[in-house]
This record gives sequence, C-alpha cells and structure tokens, in this order.
Amino acid sequence: MPLIHVTDRAGRDYSVDAAIGTPLMEVLRERGDVEAICGGSAACATCHVHVDEAWTERVGPAGPDETNLLEYSLERRPTSRLSCQVEVRADFDGLKVRIAASEG
Repeated sequence: MPLIHVTDRAGRDYSVDAAIGTPLMEVLRERGDVEAICGGSAACATCHVHVDEAWTERVGPAGPDETNLLEYSLERRPTSRLSCQVEVRADFDGLKVRIAASEG
C-alpha cells in the first residue's frame, strides 16, 4: 500500500496507508479530514486538496468537470484537485497533499 503524507486543515502532518484503486477522498474521509458531501461525484468540492508541486505531474491534471467546480473556490491553486477524482496508484507512495481550507 502506498504511504500518503497529509497536512490537515490545522497544519498537522500525518501519514496513512492507502489501498491501490481507492479514491484518495475515501482515505481522507475515514480520518474525518474531509466531508465529501456529494459522496465522490465531483459536485461539492468539500474534498479539495492541494497536491505537493513535486507530485502534480504524476497525479495528473484535473478533468473538465473538476476544473469547472474548482473555478469557484477561493482556495483554488494550480495544484488543486478534488480528492474524489484522484485514484490511489502504486506509484503514489510518498504522495504529499494538503487539505484545502474549508469554505463553508
């Protein structure tokens, strides 16, 4: 299982094992760090994360629906992704993400 390094909204760092093929949102929601109100359908942005710049190419760009939703976020950055749209892969071992500040 890849080890994912997370910085939560309070600035605390932790690492968590993530099953390959699982949406990153599930890993973060299990810990209570994201709400994921829409259940992973890319409709709410409550699972918004910032991917560490060193990982953005490997994780890949946001898709069109994701980009449209993030366009309205005050926390949007070039490294923004919805964690529900990021499926954990074996090559994500060491991935670093920061959970975006809540906008609600």
